Amino acid sequence: MAVLEVQKAGAPVLKKVSEPVKRLDGKLRSFLDDMAETMYKFDGIGLAAPQVGRSIRAVVIDIGDGRLLEMIIPVITAREGMAVDSEGCLSVPGIFGEVERSEKVTVEYTTRYGKKRKLEADKLLARCVQHELDHLDGVLFIDVAKSLRQETEEA
Repeated sequence: MAVLEVQKAGAPVLKKVSEPVKRLDGKLRSFLDDMAETMYKFDGIGLAAPQVGRSIRAVVIDIGDGRLLEMIIPVITAREGMAVDSEGCLSVPGIFGEVERSEKVTVEYTTRYGKKRKLEADKLLARCVQHELDHLDGVLFIDVAKSLRQETEEA
């Protein structure tokens, strides 16, 4: 496994609509492993393939509940409610913003082994799924935030 370079806002790959994954093979599984390692290394809770330079429809998510979700070609099929909360992003370091998102979502996706899955998510997981899937469509949270603020780490 390897830690990949996280693309920062302004990188062209972050503004492109990602392509569907064509092959579920060892290379893809290795890439998913590298994505997860990168997400954990930088204390993220989600990472989309474009954030590490690949314009394919794949994301990894771990909101700290002990399970790593890998979603290939994910699609939100249902939404419920709306809520505004704070978000940040590994591709936009030091910037946070208030973003309105659905409170609950249903997402259908394929696993690394080709199994079709459906997940009903709420709270933080629903927010993270929507944030990461936005990346697959070339949308950053700063593009949809109601307000933005800069935060710096204190020494």
